[in-house]
This record gives sequence, structure tokens and C-alpha cells, in this order.
Amino acid sequence: MDIPAKMIIFAVYFRQFMKHIRNFCIIAHIDHGKSTLADRLLEKTNTLNQREMQSQVLDDMELEREKGITIKSHAIQMEYVARDGEKYTLNLIDTPGHVDFSYEVSRAIASCEGALLVVDATQGIQAQTISNLYLAVGNDLEIIPVLNKIDMDSAMIDEVKDQVIDLIGCKDEDILLASGKTGLGIEEVLEAIVHRIPAPKGDENAPLQALIFDSVFNPFRGIIAYFRVFNGIIRKGDHVKFFNTGSEYDADEVGVLKLKMQPRNEIKAGDVGYICSGIKNSVDVKVGDTITSVANPSKEAIAGFEDVKPMVFAGVYPVEADQYEDLRASLEKLQLNDASLTFEPESSLALGFGFRCGFLGLLHMEIIQERLYREFDMDVITTVPNVSYRITTTQGDILEVHNPSGLPEITKVAKIEEPYIQAQIITKAEFLGNVIKLCIDKRGVMKNQTFITQDRVEVNFDMPLSEIVFDFYDKLKSISKGYASFDYHRTGFQLSKLVKLDILLNGEPVDALSSLIYADHAYDFGRKMCEKLKELIPRQQFDIAIQAAIGAKIIARETVKAVRKDVTAKCYGGDISRKRKLLEKQKKGKKRMRQIGNVEVPQSAFLAVLKMD
Repeated sequence: MDIPAKMIIFAVYFRQFMKHIRNFCIIAHIDHGKSTLADRLLEKTNTLNQREMQSQVLDDMELEREKGITIKSHAIQMEYVARDGEKYTLNLIDTPGHVDFSYEVSRAIASCEGALLVVDATQGIQAQTISNLYLAVGNDLEIIPVLNKIDMDSAMIDEVKDQVIDLIGCKDEDILLASGKTGLGIEEVLEAIVHRIPAPKGDENAPLQALIFDSVFNPFRGIIAYFRVFNGIIRKGDHVKFFNTGSEYDADEVGVLKLKMQPRNEIKAGDVGYICSGIKNSVDVKVGDTITSVANPSKEAIAGFEDVKPMVFAGVYPVEADQYEDLRASLEKLQLNDASLTFEPESSLALGFGFRCGFLGLLHMEIIQERLYREFDMDVITTVPNVSYRITTTQGDILEVHNPSGLPEITKVAKIEEPYIQAQIITKAEFLGNVIKLCIDKRGVMKNQTFITQDRVEVNFDMPLSEIVFDFYDKLKSISKGYASFDYHRTGFQLSKLVKLDILLNGEPVDALSSLIYADHAYDFGRKMCEKLKELIPRQQFDIAIQAAIGAKIIARETVKAVRKDVTAKCYGGDISRKRKLLEKQKKGKKRMRQIGNVEVPQSAFLAVLKMD
């Protein structure tokens, strides 16, 4: 047989191979039953036997099970024999559910041809559903709407169907009804995946292009990258290159992702797999990067790669000063597993040596803190979370400041800009007034409002990011009785009237309590800080002045009164001058003590101030 004939047969075989692959993801709001639905799909396709089965099988972190959210995305391959007798390979690329992990979601969506849009029949469409749906539609994915939890008494099937039809413009019969709990309608979901989602496209003979959509750290094998091959073939032993970081490695092992990793000799275009190359440095592997071959490199990377930029910054300090090196080692190991965490050393007069960490959001910060405690037994103190500000100096230089202590002298600052977000809130109409008031109190500017149905409304606000990093989400949930859902994305920097608020103890500034704050809120916040510290700082043998200051101007003051020893107790009777002499002596002593006395802020006072509303 001549060479061209062989190539034609090979190309036909390859098209047959790709025809039976389906790559899909599941998009949903938090707690709409995404992980439970994934469990039923694994069960139905016999990917797991009864012994391996457990609830939320793809959420392998203890923290994920407790909080009921997906923190790390996962991928798993299933084999399904359809009703037409054909055998299909289904690659489920699971996505995290929370707004803080939207970049990971976007890379997972870019690796698929279709998506299951899961909507809770008892709650209807919520903010995260819409946000992730727009990502999927932007990537030209085939959307399969699925109404979950239809077995529940409170399910509003017809009403939620109407919401879905309004949102994506599908027909009534396109919407699948299912229950992740009982397994009802799961076979119809699998048939829809096979028949509605298109097979992957790609050229096996083109230079290798594979998109990394996730990576995990294994203590024995280094970083394992999960990828989707768009063009070419990746074989065991190939010398590969990461396009954006420029690092080169040998593919020690490639394979497919079942519940456990299964090695293969090669992964072809259209399929999903993993690569082990003994990579130890997290900087070399980034989600969204492209893997290509060194021998026959691709001319361009797959579009959409970006370095993940932290949005919230906080100081993380060990409780015991001698645990500094242990904390550094723990953060380095965590960074290998979670590349979006950034940290750099810093020191504080109040807390000693620690690290300035960058997080994607408040939930991300909370999870890192919890993982440090559970996985590395590290007790840490986290300072007030803040965002990065852009400072333009009078010389025209532009600085990015993550910490109030890094702010130049106020005379050298020409303008301060802070990051803004566009917030999308979906709530019941009865709570609309409260939601709008909350957003306006947080310096929000309303952009528009749209009634999705008669009693559900979507509002969009432009807001400063610094106003939502504290307690915004908690307040939103409480005023809407848990019904409001919230999503946001960065829109850039805007000029703001911000001031640096310092807390002084006996005239000495405490750097860890400094904050950059909106000028109109500074007086109230400064007064509350002083009152709180007055309650918490123990009394000394001299007066302690607690002051809040903006530059040289004191805006609030409280005094912790001295503990006074009764030096005249031993004087009974006799001349008054004896008592006066003793009191004068005491007064001189107090004055000298105030000059050399040192005030230490106790840890409990420090933490209480951070938690102050």
C-alpha cells in the first residue's frame, strides 16, 4: 500500500475516533446540585463501582464537602453506550462554583464544546448562573438546560422553565427535567450530551496545541497539569514546552483521568488528559497556558491566557514569632496547589515578621486560612483585608500600593485611584428597596434594573471593590433573607477621595491598624476604633492617649485612665502638707513613667478591632 493511501485510512480512522468524543462542563450557581448531578452521571455510566461511590465524589477536599462548594475544578472520563448502540467517551470538566474562581471556570469552558446549564427548580435562575452562561455562550458552546431537584415539593417547574426560555431563547421541549438526588432523568441528560453536543474538531497531524485548564500538586511527582488537546498528539517521552512561561520538560507520563489517573502512550487531538513532568516550580505551570512540542512547535498559543491578578490583600502572620519559616514553607506548598495565591515577606511593629498575601476574593482568603490550619497545623493572624490602590505622585510616577504603610507622604500624592467593580444582583422584588439602599450606602451607582419575572429583578451597580471585601455579602444575604445572589467583575480604576487613617497610642502610630478609607467615612470609623481600643487595652500606671489621625489632624481621642495607687493611705491625722508632699512625689513619678512607658496592644484587642463592624 502506498503512503497516501495509508494516510487516508489513518485520517478516516481518526475522524471516527473523534466522532465518539464529547467534552462538556456543568455550569450552575452555588448549591444548585452540580456535584450531585455529576455523581449520578458517574453512576449511570458505571465509571465507579458501588464501593467507590460516595456523595460529591469529585469534591475530594474535606473543606469542599463541609462548605458544599467546589473549590478546585476536576475532570473525569466516562464511557457511555448510547441507545443507538454506539460507544462514546465523555470528558466531564467540572468547574468551581464561586465568583472568586471565575478565571478557572473560563479556562474549563474554553476546553469544552458543550455545557449543561443546571438550574435549581426550587430557586430559579441566580447571578452565578447568568455569569457563567455568558462565558459559555461567548465560547460558542452548545447549551443543554437541565432543571434539577424536580422531585422536591417546593419545585416551581413551569415558572423556572419560563425563566430559562427567556434567558437563552430555547424551546420548552429542549429543557430536561432531572433529579440529582433520585437519579430521575439522568439517561435523558446523557443522550442529550451525545446527540446535541458536537464532536471536537482538530487536526492530528498539525503541531501540538494543548490547553492547560487545571493543575494539582503531588508531593512525590511534582505538579500534574490537566489539559485538552486541540491539535496534534502528545506522546509519552515527548520533549514539550509551555508557551507563555517558556519552560521545557519531558513528558514522563501522559494519560487519561478516570477517578484515578490511567497512563496511556499518547493523547490525541480532541481528548482530555494529564501530564507528569516532575515540575516542582508553580511558576512554570499556569492555568490557561498552551503545551506545544519542542521538535515541531505551534506558531501561536491558544487565546485567552492571562496571569491571575489578586484582588484582595491581607497580612498573614504566625501567632508564634518562631514559626515564620514554617509559615513560609506552608505557603509555598499551598501555592503549588493553588497558583492564584501570591505572597511576599513583610514586617509589622505590632505583629513581627509575616507575609503580604494576595487573594482572588474573601472566600479565597478564608479557604487559604482554613487550609493552613488543617493541612499544615499553622495558626495565623490575618490583618484587615484591603485592595490595591493606584497612586500618582506629584512627580508623575504611578505606584501600586497594597498596604497603607506603603503610601508616600501626603504632600507627594497627586491623586489616589481605587479599583471598581460592576456588581450584578438578582433578588426578589420585595427586597429591592433594601438592596438598593445597601448598595448606595456602599458608594454604589445604579446602572440599570431589569425584571426577569414578575417578582425577580436584576440590578447592576458600579461600586468600589474596597466596599465589598468586608461584610457586603453577609449583609446582602441577611436583608434579602438569603434570596439575593451576587456576582461581580473588575471594571478598572477610578479617582477617589481617600485618606490614610492612623491610630496613635501615646503619640506613636501603630502601623498594623492603619487603613486607607473614604474621607466621608473616616471620622465615624476613627471614633469607633478609639472606643473599641479603650475597652480592650489594659490600664497602666499612667494615662494612655488613643488617637485617630489623618495626617497631622487628630479627629478622635479616648483616654485609658491610669491605675492610681493610694499613696496617702498610711497618713492618718497630722498636717495636710505631709499628704501633699507624697502626692507631688507620685505626680513626678507618673510624668517620668509616661515619657519612658511602653504601650503594647494585646493580641485580643488587635483581633477585636479587625472584626469591628
